[in-house]
Amino acid sequence: MPFFFTRIKYNSGNWDTDQRMPINLLNSLVEYTTIPVDEKEKVVELSSKEIFKSPFCYISGHKLVEFSSAERQNFKTYVENGGFVFADDCNHDIDGLFAKSFEAEMAKTFGENALQKIPNTHPIYSSFFEFEDGPPATSFELNGWGDDLIHDYLKAIVINGRIGVLYSNKDYGCEWDYDFRNKRFLKVDNTKFGVNIVVYALTH
Repeated sequence: MPFFFTRIKYNSGNWDTDQRMPINLLNSLVEYTTIPVDEKEKVVELSSKEIFKSPFCYISGHKLVEFSSAERQNFKTYVENGGFVFADDCNHDIDGLFAKSFEAEMAKTFGENALQKIPNTHPIYSSFFEFEDGPPATSFELNGWGDDLIHDYLKAIVINGRIGVLYSNKDYGCEWDYDFRNKRFLKVDNTKFGVNIVVYALTH
């Protein structure tokens, strides 16, 4: 069965960000790997049972995240049963509304200290391409109005030894939000870390 990219639609905030990113990332999977790919992004309501058919889910936004009880229960069950969620903050600001509310939501769902920094030696940084220094920086981190911090780590909720929720303040979604045909103009393909995330999700 081909890999498909699932975007989580949730009722609070704004879930429909960086709309070209999924196609760009799927194109990279086709270019670099032998993983069969369904080239159409799926959008699934978090409160729907459809989420349990997805091997990989993406959640993003830059407004408030506040799950309903049905959304929270589905999110928890999905992750605890081997699902993988890549959560990316579109604010690229450590004190942004998405970051604060998403982290609070994860604490409510999985426990106060469930979201932890992962070391830069974590297998996700070598699951396909090698990232010896941990997560690659994005151009959105030094944005002139935020905290101007390069976040040199990612956070995760680990379930039974594997990442269930990978959480980024780095705004990879916006970094990869361009027409995949323009990738050839980049000196280094900045979507390569996305390939690692998907390969990790499918193999761990």
